[in-house]
Amino acid sequence: MKSWKNPLLLIAGIGISHLGNWIYLIAINLSILNLTGSAAAVAGLYMIRPMAVLLTNTWSGSIIDRVNKRKLMILVDVIRGIFVLCIPFLESLWAIYSLLFLINIASSFFGPSSSVYITKLVPAENRKRFNSLMSMISSGAFLVGPALSGFLIILVGTKLCIIINAITFFICAIFISLLPDVDEKTEGKREKINWRTLIHDWLVIRDFAKSAKYFITVYILFQSAMLVGFALDSQEATFIKQHLQLSDQDYGWIVSITGLGALAGGSVAAFAAKKIQLRLYLGVGMLLTAVGYVLFYGSFNFLSATLAFVFLGFFMAFANTGYQTFFQNNVPVELMGRFGSMAEMIQGLIQIGLTLLLGLTADWFSLQTVCIIFSIVSTVFAGFLLASVLLPAKSKYFEENINVN
Repeated sequence: MKSWKNPLLLIAGIGISHLGNWIYLIAINLSILNLTGSAAAVAGLYMIRPMAVLLTNTWSGSIIDRVNKRKLMILVDVIRGIFVLCIPFLESLWAIYSLLFLINIASSFFGPSSSVYITKLVPAENRKRFNSLMSMISSGAFLVGPALSGFLIILVGTKLCIIINAITFFICAIFISLLPDVDEKTEGKREKINWRTLIHDWLVIRDFAKSAKYFITVYILFQSAMLVGFALDSQEATFIKQHLQLSDQDYGWIVSITGLGALAGGSVAAFAAKKIQLRLYLGVGMLLTAVGYVLFYGSFNFLSATLAFVFLGFFMAFANTGYQTFFQNNVPVELMGRFGSMAEMIQGLIQIGLTLLLGLTADWFSLQTVCIIFSIVSTVFAGFLLASVLLPAKSKYFEENINVN
């Protein structure tokens, strides 16, 4: 159990941050919708992150792989906390968008940095359980956050919800500061980042992709299914409020109850980490997650929408655990930051296109019909993913004792 002390501390810190993020997400969605009454304005929130990723991720990975990951994560959390504190004092939609853009620029460093840090901190044989526990904690935040947000919105409004999110970033930074450095060898080495360095790093990533064709195939199929799902998320609030004719409180309850499914999924994934194959976490989890989107956008009332989201949340916990473990076990840790950042940049470009396409077609045609079509497309990608991971000849890619350190 002693070996789990630091991983559990990291889970706690990031878990608190996730709780704040869910409180904030409900508040900011409703704030923008109430401010503008526009589905396009709400969808714009989901385009800010990929736009920030496009700006930073051509070079952020080169920095991440060359600096102390722990210190970088602390700095990013402090910056995000300060910026989020400013949001309640803004009254212009474009001012809010601009600040959110800066927040997401900072956030683009945290994800790849944490992936590298986790890979170095957690032994290969413990990663699936760690990722399952991380998913369970995230699901707990998913369960508690929206309900707490709904209560706070009714009691004091959206501003306090946003301030709480800022505080959770500071708390997460404190937790991370208590963890050990895992890459002390980078200290004192400050290689200058210039165009020559960036081009060299891009070529290294290209060479890795050429040498790991199966990994790239699985990665693309998973991300294709997931990116369609992310585009569908941009219409979640609009579908619930305008198509199902439900209230803000109903929206909060649906998302909160969905957390029960996600928490149950994360719990089962954690306890079954030694019994269920990684390939099933990844393939079956993603397929049933995509089916959950079909069921949700095919719903017709509060109950059917809630049951569909519970189903989706349960299996998304398996899909995320499988993906994170597969990624950590198959990408060399010395280029994980660069690969993750570059991949996020490409995904950001695709997400912008998909979100725009979904938003525009939803205005031209029936919102429900368009969302169901997108959900079916996601399911098709997930079906190909499942077929790929079940290939017997590729079982070595899903072994639990892979060590890329």
